[in-house]
Amino acid sequence: MISSSDLIVAVGPALFEVVVPGKGDNEVRDVFLADPQEPATGQPGDLVLGLGLRDAEDSVELVERCAAGNASGVVLRTALAHEPSVVAAAEREALTLVALQPSVTWAHVVWLLRGVLDRAAAPDSPAAGDAGVHQELFALADAAAAIVDAPVTIEDNQSRVLAYSSGQDFTDPTRVSTIVGRRVPPEVIAHFRARGIFRRLARSSEPFLVPDGPNGIRPRLVVPVRAGGEWLGSIWAVVDGPVSEAVTTELSNAASVLALHLLRLRAQADVARRSAIDRLRTVLRQFSPDNPVDVRLPRQPWRVVALGSPDGYDVPQQLDLWESLGRRHGWSEPQLADLDGTVLAVVTDADGPGSWSWLQKLVMEQSPGTYAAAGGPARGPADLPSSRAEAVELLGLVRRGVARGPALRVEEAWHVLTVHRAVTSLDTTKMDGPLATLLRHDIEHDTGYVETLQAWLDFPGQPQRAARELHLHTNTLRHRMKRIGEIAELDLSDPQERLALQLQIAAVRTEH
Repeated sequence: MISSSDLIVAVGPALFEVVVPGKGDNEVRDVFLADPQEPATGQPGDLVLGLGLRDAEDSVELVERCAAGNASGVVLRTALAHEPSVVAAAEREALTLVALQPSVTWAHVVWLLRGVLDRAAAPDSPAAGDAGVHQELFALADAAAAIVDAPVTIEDNQSRVLAYSSGQDFTDPTRVSTIVGRRVPPEVIAHFRARGIFRRLARSSEPFLVPDGPNGIRPRLVVPVRAGGEWLGSIWAVVDGPVSEAVTTELSNAASVLALHLLRLRAQADVARRSAIDRLRTVLRQFSPDNPVDVRLPRQPWRVVALGSPDGYDVPQQLDLWESLGRRHGWSEPQLADLDGTVLAVVTDADGPGSWSWLQKLVMEQSPGTYAAAGGPARGPADLPSSRAEAVELLGLVRRGVARGPALRVEEAWHVLTVHRAVTSLDTTKMDGPLATLLRHDIEHDTGYVETLQAWLDFPGQPQRAARELHLHTNTLRHRMKRIGEIAELDLSDPQERLALQLQIAAVRTEH
């Protein structure tokens, strides 16, 4: 399942803009092309594309018909989508309204959206996955190579090789290393960055020539690939020197077609990621043997880890941050999801990337405010929800400084958790016994007898240490304890009474 808003976010702002968000649960199953001469607006679950609309009046009518037919949303050209009457109609009907950039054809939009929807419908199926787009990218690389009469690679904006043309035998060692490693070697990236190549790619859409460089790097014609002002990737052709304007014009036209393929590839990857997060979220929330969810998990036993990030990041940003951090340090398939405002990871107790020991070390190396709290071992899917609950509870204690961080397992904090659970179960509004008497006395006479009693209980048999904690003389402490015994009836020789007093004091301190 994918909602209309999620679908538009997956494709990106290069083509679409959500003008009215509409309902959050409106699933998109197909794309329907609406003819202004026909009353049909597809079926429930369709994202309706408004072709050939003349004015705002036609657009309002389409919005109303789409809402009446339970469509998932409507896509209009930017000028019509921003008409006040159209926006008002979409808001009134709670229908998702999307603006389409004027430079994109409807045929390309249908191809792009249906490819993404196929991926959303069957995220684990190769037929619905990225294979078709990759094959088309290789065909585009061969087409570009024929235009420039030179070997070509197609790269994304992270210098990863997505496709390459035939005839790479007559290039240079750098190109061979790039293709074999599926990305540009770091030393070559450093060379191009020093020459301002990537800065130019990010800012311009004009093709340009990169002169030859060290270690046999031959000249390259570079064509930026952009959509709606967003830099998506580039075409790199190994050439002998400057090329004609006609060739660069043809390559620029090829780049505009390539941009749609890169958008589709990115959108499909985002849909697959969202689907994996949603499936993991379902397993972490509640396991149901009657309705098993297909989730890729590491080797057992597992642990659920609650992750904390420095202040200033919202939950989606935290999720992106942890995924990026994990991949950068070798975790090829991070098992991450957000649930109830907390980012969660499923790790293994084995060694290597994606294990608890690896994650613990990673967290220790990060900036202050980065935390990881691990729940107990999960021997199977049914144990994951309880491990999650323990992890979230422990993370709250680590954040407050009650439990020692920044990375901690429940086995190392069982005593802290036990006290916390006991304390939080107490109702301080119904406090009774000697502590209630001391609390009233402190309030009425501005004394600190509860604090004195706490120090005495915290350091049993060590009056000197308790006195130092309170910055008092030992004799003064003993005098205060004698006075406490006169105010409230205490039997500190009873271990149960000592424990009960400590829990009550902790409960009162937690509230303040």
